[in-house]
Amino acid sequence: MIRKTVSNVQEALKGVEDKMTLMLGGFGLCGIPENAITHLVQLGVKDLTCISNNAGVDDFGLGLLLHKHQIKKMISSYVGENDEFERQMLSGELDVELTPQGTLAEKCRAAQSGFPAFYTPAGYGTEVAEGKETREFNGKMYVLEEAYKADFAFVKAWKGDEAGNLIFKGTARNFNPVMCGAAKITIAEVEELVPAGELNPNEIHVPGIFVQRIFQGSDYEKRIEQKTVRPKK
Repeated sequence: MIRKTVSNVQEALKGVEDKMTLMLGGFGLCGIPENAITHLVQLGVKDLTCISNNAGVDDFGLGLLLHKHQIKKMISSYVGENDEFERQMLSGELDVELTPQGTLAEKCRAAQSGFPAFYTPAGYGTEVAEGKETREFNGKMYVLEEAYKADFAFVKAWKGDEAGNLIFKGTARNFNPVMCGAAKITIAEVEELVPAGELNPNEIHVPGIFVQRIFQGSDYEKRIEQKTVRPKK
């Protein structure tokens, strides 16, 4: 059995350097690779291109990297909830590429599956399609989108085993699965790491073939981005 476990986040992130392109799973603050992001801040790597559905909040998630000015370019779908992101974008300090959410997911999935590109109707007739090839299929116009090319993908799962098989919990099963295997190296941090063979094969969401390194994370905050509760009666 191939074992892909590493002892800690420091070992997992070996090889991450300045100017690399990184994928980071999660939706809002749900299912983000908290340990990996914290260590990226500590490493001080800079001029990064980050592909993520969003850019975290001011003091958590990718917002931590933004505050240290470690991100040069952000490729995202939703960029609200982060004042520092807005400031850097409007001042020209940060290069921003906005991508329709479904397109972002599919560009990851295409990279995961080995497809160089695909056609989508999303964005046709808007700035999203500028400079891109368009084509008509059955009377409808489509835009050619190329798959992402990334050096590392960082994902967060609920459970994983020594062979890299992953199970995601609840809505953390968002952009994490499609980013597995979509970069040269995929690093998974999990809340619970078990021996190979212990997971029910029918419950595995991502097989270990898509993961190169896996480690057990710790001290997860699991913040709620926008907490909404019912008023007291």
